Amino acid sequence: MVNKRSIGLGKLTIAAMLGYVAVVAALRQRYINWGTTIDEQLQPLPGDELMHYASANHAITINAPVTIVWQWLVQIGQDKAGFYSYSFLENLVRADIHNADRIMPEWQHLKAGDTIRLGSKKVYGDTTLLRVAALEENHFIVLERWGAFVLKPLDEERTRLLIRSHGRKLSWMNKLLAYLLLDPIHFVMERGMLLGIKQRAEHQYLKQGRS
Repeated sequence: MVNKRSIGLGKLTIAAMLGYVAVVAALRQRYINWGTTIDEQLQPLPGDELMHYASANHAITINAPVTIVWQWLVQIGQDKAGFYSYSFLENLVRADIHNADRIMPEWQHLKAGDTIRLGSKKVYGDTTLLRVAALEENHFIVLERWGAFVLKPLDEERTRLLIRSHGRKLSWMNKLLAYLLLDPIHFVMERGMLLGIKQRAEHQYLKQGRS
């Protein structure tokens, strides 16, 4: 005999899944290009030659000079300042992220060829290491398998921070996984990172201005 309760739960599950897919489809262009202008989405950036396509463009305006924003950007990494995003979510997958709230001089010397670690070496070994493909101080960092982090001064006191994520050729199954799950997760975490850098850089600039 068919269990009516099981049928009801099955229908609810299907409805919830279809609803999720509909929301993702409706909001995708907004979160894929969060914070960016059309010109920023179309303009060439350092590192474009490494990507198959731009899988996301995210940007934010920071009320602090480029030199201050750079200090926060250049020290990112699991074994350094973290990523200024939602560490409680990152640590659900045992990434062991601890976000810093200060500039550390020993983390200010990144160069091309160096690596940035995304997750715990103890848990993931060296699989989460990303190589710095290119770097120009106070301007950009290009990370293999992630994308380009570009700083542009708007004036002496404001900076535009743009992150272009690099897409690569995927199987149809991986494309579906990215569309439904990975891209939304990436947006949430990268938006958190942009907001985290903005908060820290602006606080530092205000503090310096008062001293």
